[in-house]
Amino acid sequence: MSATNKIDYVYILSASHSGSTLLAMLMNSHPDMTTIGETSPGKMGDINKYRCSCGRIIIECPFWENVIVEMQKKHPEFYFDHFGTKFDCVSKPIINRLLLFEHRGIFLEFLRDTMLRLFPYWRQSKHAIMTRCYDLATIVLSLSGGRIFVDSSKLAHRLKFLLHIPEFSIKVIHLVRDGRAVALTYMNQDEFGDSKDISLRRGGMGIKAEATTASLPMEKAADEWRRCLRSAKHILRGLDKSQWIEIHYEDLCRDTEAVLGRLFTFLGLESGKRVKDFRSVEQHVIGNGMRLDTTSQVVLDERWRTVLTKDDLKTFDRIAGAMNRRYGYE
Repeated sequence: MSATNKIDYVYILSASHSGSTLLAMLMNSHPDMTTIGETSPGKMGDINKYRCSCGRIIIECPFWENVIVEMQKKHPEFYFDHFGTKFDCVSKPIINRLLLFEHRGIFLEFLRDTMLRLFPYWRQSKHAIMTRCYDLATIVLSLSGGRIFVDSSKLAHRLKFLLHIPEFSIKVIHLVRDGRAVALTYMNQDEFGDSKDISLRRGGMGIKAEATTASLPMEKAADEWRRCLRSAKHILRGLDKSQWIEIHYEDLCRDTEAVLGRLFTFLGLESGKRVKDFRSVEQHVIGNGMRLDTTSQVVLDERWRTVLTKDDLKTFDRIAGAMNRRYGYE
């Protein structure tokens, strides 16, 4: 890493299935911005069948082939099933348990960091992970010609570590979606949080492939959403207000141009440069299955209003209703 090569880095902070992949692809339609979606991808399944958003099998995508070649010059172990950019330490169970907890505010983060400093191995691993994160962003920007890197990794805890990379100049977009809609995707990701084309679900391998996540009952789904929003709230408290902006998924869908205009102004960009047919722009995104859809039409998804039962809604309200109302959802 080099302090002279500072990168403008935009981090989309949200619960999963809140529209982060859609937002990243919309922002990628501006020539000054570029994204690969998530920079620490989770379970990708069979990479010989996993599809890039360009439609190609990812191992056959020329863009990703170049990313692999350039990254392996610095990090020979880098590959699709091992980016090495996740802030974990699987070889050291004690350290890994400390790292798995969600972001919980200043005091508990101070306590966690104090405990982690007792392990020299983690200090070395953390630096190596940060270096890979920096190199990945640098290489992607170089290959794409963009100058602002967009990361839709979502997790508050990941953002905490990225903020420690001095070579990143980070701005945060806090993307919020009605918790009832998000909970529904946790209950049935295939139907409500993946590609519209059944054959392209589960990473582009179809619904006969292994599921990427387990389905949750409403009780756990509501709690998962609530915890994600709570973690986001904690980390945003530590940022200067000029460093972050909040938008709602529903507003993005209802008035896409207005919301993107706000974001581009926040980032110091000219809105008029954006290509409105965002799928006509070269995209090499990994993450949510909607990356494989073909239409550039942005449509508000509120199927939760007709799908969730009265019991589902009561359960959600008991667990996460207060949080949902705090963000303006009645």
